[in-house]
Amino acid sequence: MTAATLIGIILGSISIFGAFLWEGGKIDALFMLPAMLIVFGGTFAAAIAGTSWEQFKKLPILIKVAFFPKHFDTIEIIDSIHKYAVKSRKEGILSLEEELPRIQHPYLAKFLEVAIDGADPETLDNIASLEISNINERHNENIALFAKMGGYSPTMGIIGTVMGLISTLASAGGDPNVLIHHIATAFIATMWGIFMANIVWLPIADKLRHLHTKEISQINIIIEGIEALLIGENPYVIQARLASALPIPAQKEILLGRTVNYAPPDVNKSEDQQ
Repeated sequence: MTAATLIGIILGSISIFGAFLWEGGKIDALFMLPAMLIVFGGTFAAAIAGTSWEQFKKLPILIKVAFFPKHFDTIEIIDSIHKYAVKSRKEGILSLEEELPRIQHPYLAKFLEVAIDGADPETLDNIASLEISNINERHNENIALFAKMGGYSPTMGIIGTVMGLISTLASAGGDPNVLIHHIATAFIATMWGIFMANIVWLPIADKLRHLHTKEISQINIIIEGIEALLIGENPYVIQARLASALPIPAQKEILLGRTVNYAPPDVNKSEDQQ
């Protein structure tokens, strides 16, 4: 489910606030602007100070990516590479140029285009290594942004608590309603700091890390497949090797697709003709 992170955050919020209401609390008591200003404003300020404004500006885009990530099916990628390998053996690698506009995965399109343009496997591997290095750097910066905010947020909650307690002590001997208000502000700041860290910022960091791992895994499969295609390896050997990166049930699904969707006699015929 692509929106699992959003659903998880909503479910966590409902559980926490729902339990509070169940115990007889009032929801408006949780939304004290001074406490929320300390937590949210302080967290954002610390994030800007700890990274950069350019990095912080990506925050809405990264949240959208975590909530609604693009999904690319690894099995479809492997089947596509197998199809390209079959076509390349039949008609030559230049015939794959007409496939490029229909490819959805950006790195599959990029590396296949590099191969069509005449790159040898070693050159392709060098380009891919540089690409992966840059991806790692960009993604780690994005993940670190949310991980840092997950660390800053509880600290800002503690700061809000301390400030609320200072106000409480300063008002000692005065109106009891004022004292109660300051105490509530103190504890609500802590609540928002811990809530945002453990329900929002850290889960988003973990989701981005998960998406990064999955993307790198798919890119490695793509590189392996395109390099094998370049050296003219048997399409079914390519498919079997790439499928080994998947769990056994997925491998069986690929083999079933081979039986249903592909005709080995045609490939064997093309191999005899070469």
